[in-house]
Amino acid sequence: MSNTLGMYRTVKRLGIPDSNIILMLADDTACNPRNKFPGCVYSNAARNLDLYGDNIEVDYRGYEVTVENFIRVLTGRVDPSVPRSKRLLTDDRSNIFVYMTGHGGNEFLKFQDNEEISAFDIADAFEQMWQKRRYNEILFMIDTCQANGMYSKFYSPNILATGSSEVGQNSYSYENDNDIGVAVIDSFTHHILQFMEGIDKTSQKTMQDLFDVFDPVKIHSTPGVRSDLFHRPLSQTLVTDFFGGVSQAEVFLPLIDTKTSMPPNGLDSKQPRAQDDPQDDAVDDDSGVFPSIRGSYDADLLALSSGKISLSSQDGMPARGARAWTSIALVGALVVWVGIRTRAKR
Repeated sequence: MSNTLGMYRTVKRLGIPDSNIILMLADDTACNPRNKFPGCVYSNAARNLDLYGDNIEVDYRGYEVTVENFIRVLTGRVDPSVPRSKRLLTDDRSNIFVYMTGHGGNEFLKFQDNEEISAFDIADAFEQMWQKRRYNEILFMIDTCQANGMYSKFYSPNILATGSSEVGQNSYSYENDNDIGVAVIDSFTHHILQFMEGIDKTSQKTMQDLFDVFDPVKIHSTPGVRSDLFHRPLSQTLVTDFFGGVSQAEVFLPLIDTKTSMPPNGLDSKQPRAQDDPQDDAVDDDSGVFPSIRGSYDADLLALSSGKISLSSQDGMPARGARAWTSIALVGALVVWVGIRTRAKR
């Protein structure tokens, strides 16, 4: 559980809001009777940071975390009664981060110890997402035994995948808490989170930089990376493209419409006007005469103790720009009117 909550904390720290995160926790460790520290989940034996805390929103918990629900969230094939907060509301501009962790083996991962999801299930779900234009790019990350087998069946474009161990290898925990009597975090996830602590929203670190820190000696297994389906060079793909909620803005300069502009001398409106440019009528309404600022979250996240994903949202603010330029136009008209009155009195 610390694996997933650690990723959850990281993407929130980098700017992805809870409204863009779907968190699935299969086991409520915080309230488990074996937990000596009720309501708390720590990622190390020193217990420096409570990952559960007060600022956490779990969307699916306990027996809601099933293979069926996971596939339905990915593909968007949910019951109409499911609230928006439990849906993956993405489109063809969305970068999605999928993180999965738990007990698994060659090409499967257990859910609740009574069912399994296979590599074929996830591959087909991603293909449905691609056909339905539900993503732009996907980063798939999994921490389990024989993890790399889980992405071996992928066949859809624009997917970057990484896992903690090769087929035939186990994945190991990083640290045990003797007071609780269990391992608190896995080694692969620990080293990724350690790298991510040095990342902020403005970081220029790339996915290649992240993969370069994978050390089989420290992790005690051989992590893998699959990039043959991914269309961008890893050295040009920023970590924040998937882990961060970085806003992007496009500013358009105002366009002057010659059909409504004021005569050059500002006085004689009866003077003949130059012939209209036919291209003036072809100005697109989206650019218009006012500047437009568009912001978007590049990446978001769905997490589960057996899995994790992300989604995108977009906001526009043309109205504020329109009001600002309308005010400037009114002030300009007032200045011209005062000038005309002054000359008339003379």
